[in-house]
Amino acid sequence: MTATLPEATHAADPSLEQRKRSLTEGRLLVLAAIVMSALTLRVAVTAFTPLAEDIGRDIGYSTAVVGIFGMIPTLMFSVTGLLTPLLVRFLGLERTVLAAMAAAGIGMLVRVFVSGTAELLLFSALALGGMGIGNIVVPPLVKRYFPDRLATVSALYITMVQIGTVLPALVAVPLAEAHGWRVSLGVWALLGFAAAVPWIGVLRTRRGRDKADNTALPAAGAPPVKVWRSPLAWGMAATFGMTSLTTYSMFTWLPTILADAGADAAFGGSMVALFALVGLVAALTAPTVAARLANPYPVVVGCAACFLVAFAGLLLAPMSAPILWVTILGLGPSTFPMTLTLINLRTRTPAGSAALSGFTQGVGYALACIGPVVFGMLHTATHGWTAPFALLCVAVLVLLIGAWQACKPRMLEDGAAGR
Repeated sequence: MTATLPEATHAADPSLEQRKRSLTEGRLLVLAAIVMSALTLRVAVTAFTPLAEDIGRDIGYSTAVVGIFGMIPTLMFSVTGLLTPLLVRFLGLERTVLAAMAAAGIGMLVRVFVSGTAELLLFSALALGGMGIGNIVVPPLVKRYFPDRLATVSALYITMVQIGTVLPALVAVPLAEAHGWRVSLGVWALLGFAAAVPWIGVLRTRRGRDKADNTALPAAGAPPVKVWRSPLAWGMAATFGMTSLTTYSMFTWLPTILADAGADAAFGGSMVALFALVGLVAALTAPTVAARLANPYPVVVGCAACFLVAFAGLLLAPMSAPILWVTILGLGPSTFPMTLTLINLRTRTPAGSAALSGFTQGVGYALACIGPVVFGMLHTATHGWTAPFALLCVAVLVLLIGAWQACKPRMLEDGAAGR
């Protein structure tokens, strides 16, 4: 059974305009704002990672501190995921994303002028906090402004997130070699400030109506949608969390796995780039697939199968066909853009979307934090890769269980309101 996205959306909210409009018809400014914001949501992470050791030698932190920097993104994404709905209640969606982009820009800019580890951590956390807030509010903003084009705009903004993940990693080292690490990091602050500008224009056109649709929890303690009690929400969080846990583990440890099998560092880096590139393809296709299928669970099963096949190949014969294994591995995280799209497909209103987005990403990123660390601990304890890959197999099993709930064709508000 299939349903086109506009039909499903309009059935859920009859107040929405029935006519399918072009993307730019009266919405060009907000489309530009969403695209610019999406580009900003990962740059503080991937611009820093390739330079982490060089920055450490300059500032004076140890290799162990690099691990702390590696944990900050998922930690801040988790914390902001749980707190952003409360922030939206007071500011509204548009003011919240404006503040988020400003925080991202300020954090990225100030951290290039610091000379101590604590200050670098603090302003990195500020930048990542702004990006974490952006993670949460972009899906309900898409739902507010593009209810008739959810699949198209979801695919567009998720693709921009992927580009914003890959591009800084590609140019970080050449920029640092030419102009120093401070310039290489600081240039991305301009993107954060640039992303804030169109939101100022959007707020001027709305003239305060950005708070009309209250998307956060009322202070009285009786929220219209209690996501904590919703099997759908827990299923979404498990799907998102296990996908992120597996993905971050592979981003962290894939070069080491291949190095143990005899590959050099350059080859390991190229395989990480291939992994990310396949994810970009998934970002373009998964939202449309999720929108056209009433229940996309069979696609999730296919993604899980890709994970398991790739794990087996990387464990048993990593250098026999590494490009094949990594390509198959890159198809597994298609459940990431699919889950982000389902946030809008399984809610009736921007309020429900904001609540589900915060819960899904808050809980999901909290789970993802432990992935690379436990994966590494298991490798250290066993001096092999069997136990770490067994952990990821368990994560895939939890993903399948969560997706069974997340993919069912139902709305969050129908099952969680007023409980």
